[in-house]
Amino acid sequence: MSIATRTGDDGTTGLIYGQRVPKSHVRVEAVGRFDELNAALGVAKATPPADAAFVSTLEEIQRELVNVMGELSADDADQERYAQSKFGSLAPASLERLDRQVRELENGDPPLRFDGWATPGRTPSAAALDMARVAARRAERHLVAMREAGHPVRALVLQYVNRASDLLWLLARKAEQ
Repeated sequence: MSIATRTGDDGTTGLIYGQRVPKSHVRVEAVGRFDELNAALGVAKATPPADAAFVSTLEEIQRELVNVMGELSADDADQERYAQSKFGSLAPASLERLDRQVRELENGDPPLRFDGWATPGRTPSAAALDMARVAARRAERHLVAMREAGHPVRALVLQYVNRASDLLWLLARKAEQ
């Protein structure tokens, strides 16, 4: 089986349950935004210095993003079907973990120090994390626009990407030190 199916040569692609939609469809764009975030996390993960805990944190987010992308690739009418399916789904425990990680970084020993707004690029690792953070914010803005246009978006998914962005900002500040 080839990666080049040629089914998208006409500018369409398939959603999770087989519907063909334009590649500009709001759900395809959402999946693309989260795919960009996932790739940016891969760059951040591969940028030294990357200790095992840091890599594990980013890989956990990457795994959860795959579940988010699956959910986003289901048409509006298929959201309940997806929720009842065997496919993975983002769980409240994932948001709780991110909240805990944010608190740990904010209250760490030594505590993170930063003076107001950060200018990205102090270290390669921090710059990669900041690129992932802006990808997360871009994905978040797209979800908000989807919801405002009447497409169903679970609150948990919005909360998760917002918190992931917060965590990435803190990890970038830590990488600067």
